[in-house]
Amino acid sequence: MRQINEKNRQLSTILAFTLIPMSGLATDVYIPSFPEMAQVFHTSHADIQRTMIFFFVSYGISQFFVGTVLDSFGRYRLNLLSLLVFTLSNFVIVYTRDIHMVYAMRIIQGICTAFIVVGKRAFFVDVYTGEKQKQFTSMLTVVWATAPIIAPFLGGYLQKSFGWASNFYLLGIYGALILLLESLFSGESLKVKQPFHPGAVMGVYKKLLTSADFSSGILVLGLSYTMVMLFTMSAPFIVEHRFHLTPVTTGYCALFSGMSLLIGGTIGRTLRGGSLYKKLFTANILQCVLIVAMYVTGLFWSDLVLMMSFVVLIHILGGFMYNLFFTYCLTRFPMNAGVAGGVTSGGSYLVTSVGSTVVLAVITVTSQQSLAVGYLVMALLVTGMLVSLMVRKETRVAEEQVKGADKVAERAEAQQVLNFD
Repeated sequence: MRQINEKNRQLSTILAFTLIPMSGLATDVYIPSFPEMAQVFHTSHADIQRTMIFFFVSYGISQFFVGTVLDSFGRYRLNLLSLLVFTLSNFVIVYTRDIHMVYAMRIIQGICTAFIVVGKRAFFVDVYTGEKQKQFTSMLTVVWATAPIIAPFLGGYLQKSFGWASNFYLLGIYGALILLLESLFSGESLKVKQPFHPGAVMGVYKKLLTSADFSSGILVLGLSYTMVMLFTMSAPFIVEHRFHLTPVTTGYCALFSGMSLLIGGTIGRTLRGGSLYKKLFTANILQCVLIVAMYVTGLFWSDLVLMMSFVVLIHILGGFMYNLFFTYCLTRFPMNAGVAGGVTSGGSYLVTSVGSTVVLAVITVTSQQSLAVGYLVMALLVTGMLVSLMVRKETRVAEEQVKGADKVAERAEAQQVLNFD
């Protein structure tokens, strides 16, 4: 089997970067096609929205274990197999008219995407060291963020010009092209395979998930991204049915949403110093104020520009919070950084899947006001999690102070005994 070496390292690196945005591309490119797909498959809007939720669930769950599998059995062959299955599944979606078959293919795509993306993240650790490794790994989030910005914008034009199936043709061709290039030019990046010990692996997972700050951080990440997904899955119906505009407009709205996340994340990376919880609380309170204003103004003024102004500001704050807590969770366990990354990403996707499903089952998001209600539910849940974390932190500090005072008292008593003797 061909290995990564000096001759193919540069091209393999380029190919790795082209696969990092796959998860965003697979979810966001067909957003403008939701209304037409509902007609073609003779089903409801909620059923079409579930095609995205099923992807999120399988992608999230898969990230919990694929890292261990890739460490034990290698990256290259599993990557090629995943690309092949991903490619074929898109053509199955194009030619089927059974929504349940689409669900099945989206679940398979989520699993394949997890193997591909997690493997390519590990590629940069396998192949590079020192400053070069830091340089490339710091670029991963920036490259990933391009998909939510570009994909819906591109999907809107494809939908208007060629219809819903063109988006899945694009995903299939993309997968097939990268599969061909990977098979010709890339290779295995893992140098030493790790033995697979389920007991040790489960011990690491238990340590991570029983840490209150880490598990709460995953919940906050998932709830924050749920707000983004509520807009993402509802935008086609609001834009095209309520405002009677084209799928291209839906693509532009998704473009602004993606740019907002990128701006918020950039602010989070550059704003250094200060208390983490203070910054999170401030952003959360501002979100709540904006959401209430969004609901109230929507009662008197129904306008897409007004709605998108609120969406952009709310998503900037969401991207800011997401970046802060994602960085915290990734660095919380430096000795288990790989597993922590998979659990953080996978766990937040699962929370987003559940949160989106529950909210959309209870609230039919068809207007600015109903979108604001969904936002507010998520924002208040985040508030509750942050308050809980703050209370636990203060309790822990108080307990440590009491223990410290007790030790001081014990030392004083011991000194008195010595003085007496």
